[in-house]
Amino acid sequence: MIGTLRSIVLDCRDPRALAAFYAELLGGDVTTEDDTWVVVTDPAGRRVACQYSPQHEPPDFPDPRGSQQLHLDIQVDDPDAAERQVLALGATRVTDAVGEQYFRVFRDPAGHPFCLVWGIG
Repeated sequence: MIGTLRSIVLDCRDPRALAAFYAELLGGDVTTEDDTWVVVTDPAGRRVACQYSPQHEPPDFPDPRGSQQLHLDIQVDDPDAAERQVLALGATRVTDAVGEQYFRVFRDPAGHPFCLVWGIG
C-alpha cells in the first residue's frame, strides 16, 4: 500500500454552503480552514472537502456528450424520505437518468451529481 485516502475534494464556488449541504446529508461536522477550504467529517471519520474554484462549472450529466466526472453514492434506508430531505437541503433531482430501480440521481447545490442508493450491497 502506498497510502490511504484522506479526502474526496469537490470544487465549488461557495465552499461553506456546499459543506453545510454535505454535513446535513452525511451527519458530519464542518471544519473551516479558510474561505477556500472547508471540510466535512462524517461520524466514521471520512472526509469530503469543498474547495473554492471561482471558475467551477458543474458536470453536464446525463448529457451523453458530457461526463459526470465523479459522484457519491449515499446509502439510505428509506429513499422517499431521503429524497424529501435532500431536496429540502437544496439538491435537485435528475429526472432523466435511466435504470433507477435501486438508485436516484441528484445534483448538489453546486451541480455535482450524487445518488441515493438502497437495497444493494
